[in-house]
Amino acid sequence: MIRASTIIRRGEIDTDRIVDVITLDHGDRHRRRIALRADGGTDFLLDLPQADVLHDGDAILLETGWLIEVRASTEKVVEVRAKSDLDLLTLAWHIGNRHVPAEITPDALYILYDHVLVDMLKAQGASTTIIERPFSPVRGAYHHHGEADLHGHSHD
Repeated sequence: MIRASTIIRRGEIDTDRIVDVITLDHGDRHRRRIALRADGGTDFLLDLPQADVLHDGDAILLETGWLIEVRASTEKVVEVRAKSDLDLLTLAWHIGNRHVPAEITPDALYILYDHVLVDMLKAQGASTTIIERPFSPVRGAYHHHGEADLHGHSHD
């Protein structure tokens, strides 16, 4: 099986080397080692030195020198809006207090659909809309790429 151990970030990609595309949801875009099949049928082993996030538009470098482009699949998410910035911050706190992955934008929050969370957010005054779109939640505070964490030491 063809091995891939490098991610090429969007903007650094030689598009002439793209031979296939792989469409993944947010959970499948956070990987270290897994056998994958691209949309066009290319089988390969993703074998990164450490777990990393594949972003929409990134590419995976195969040992052959060819690239597999990464696309974020659409997912059923809840768009959360509020009447004020303070209200949106408060909603973000409630979501974070439940350890729910969230995507944060200047005027809305996005979470994966969960009817219990929708009910809780509405009870807090949120405006919620269920939509289909790619989901890219914020990485946790303790996620580092081998760098010292907030306590000054590494967990690698």
